[in-house]
Amino acid sequence: MTELAPWVRPVAKDWELRRIRTLGRTGSGSGFPPSCQGRVDLEVPFYKVKHLGQSGPDGVLGRADDTISRETAEYLGATVFPAGTLVYAKVGAALMLGRVRVLPVDACIDNNMAGLAPGSGVDQRYLYWAMSQVRFDYLVNPGAVPSLSDKNLLDFPLLLPPYAEQRAIADYLDRETARIDTLIEEQQRLIETLRERRTAVISRSVARGLDDLVALEESGLPGAGPVPEHWQIMPLRYAIFFQEGPGIMAADFRDEGVPLLRVRSVRSSQTTLAGCNYLDADDVVRRWSHFRVDLGDLLISASASMGIVSEVTEETVGAVPYTGIIRIKAGRMIKDFVRWFLVSDEFMDQVDSLKTGSTIQHFGPTHLAQMRVALPPRDEQRRIAAYLDGQTAKIDALIAEAERFIELSKERRAALITAAVTGQIDVRGVA
Repeated sequence: MTELAPWVRPVAKDWELRRIRTLGRTGSGSGFPPSCQGRVDLEVPFYKVKHLGQSGPDGVLGRADDTISRETAEYLGATVFPAGTLVYAKVGAALMLGRVRVLPVDACIDNNMAGLAPGSGVDQRYLYWAMSQVRFDYLVNPGAVPSLSDKNLLDFPLLLPPYAEQRAIADYLDRETARIDTLIEEQQRLIETLRERRTAVISRSVARGLDDLVALEESGLPGAGPVPEHWQIMPLRYAIFFQEGPGIMAADFRDEGVPLLRVRSVRSSQTTLAGCNYLDADDVVRRWSHFRVDLGDLLISASASMGIVSEVTEETVGAVPYTGIIRIKAGRMIKDFVRWFLVSDEFMDQVDSLKTGSTIQHFGPTHLAQMRVALPPRDEQRRIAAYLDGQTAKIDALIAEAERFIELSKERRAALITAAVTGQIDVRGVA
């Protein structure tokens, strides 16, 4: 069978190269009866493809959201797979993620999934680790909706060592991947802490300044609390200019002309032409010329996913921002300070308070016109902005370092699993 996988060779004479279909009992899922929707009191848990994204590091699924009776399962001809069965998607986007999971109890699965119950002489944990390394995305059938035929997967070869060695490999991988997962979780918690610190540094500096001994007074601003008494509290519209882009019909879009910036264009610190449409230049002159952006203007998305302030560059000068993008020009509030104000809690809290009771999750000029700001003198704005540039750069460097550690750890984890299930490392003598 080695002709099926010339890149895999048994590394010991007692290892076999076996098709997946020979390693256990296989079967497909079934349709879920709507009458059982939300039932959690029946005998047989029913797992759906969405559950493949929910499991512990050992791949064991958590509790199902729905159950069916054994009588209903029998009536539908649905297979009740035994606990320990490996399940995976066989159609749709979930298939491309290549997730293999383990049933914790006897259960049914939906018709977008299939199951493999390990047979005699096959350790379930070893098979889980071996199957987790299969590149499902390489085996899919082409088409608008990804799909996986039984033949493509079940004829795929895996290496199978003797049973005792399977268990030794599974024990080794359980232990070593748990160690790596613990390190990854620690770094993820560190990243969360650093991001919280970053937010706190920005918000405190924007709302209180850099002098801990300065005299304070109540601002009356939502979420701001007391502010330095020498700061001027004013309507936001007196500090900056803001304007939302126009609503333009798709019939006005052209293949070339003046760029119409979309949300994709403002997803980084500098605007780009990514995802933009185009408008006829004469139409822009007649109808939308007052919306065209200037070099150095700041653009933000008016959607609920805020947090990025994008500056207009030479590439995008003269473009028109689409509706849902707000253009901001500095005024009494200098540009560098505007950047930090727009991502501070002081700004976010006012946005949230003005949206209270509304089902619409974006904000616009109507909301901004109702906001007020505690504004430092211009020199102090510059000092605060420079301080935040330096502090956030340090924090961002630490976050990047932690993210790189996580990336390398995941690569090491995958390499370790591959090496163990292909016999590149001998784990039998490893304590």
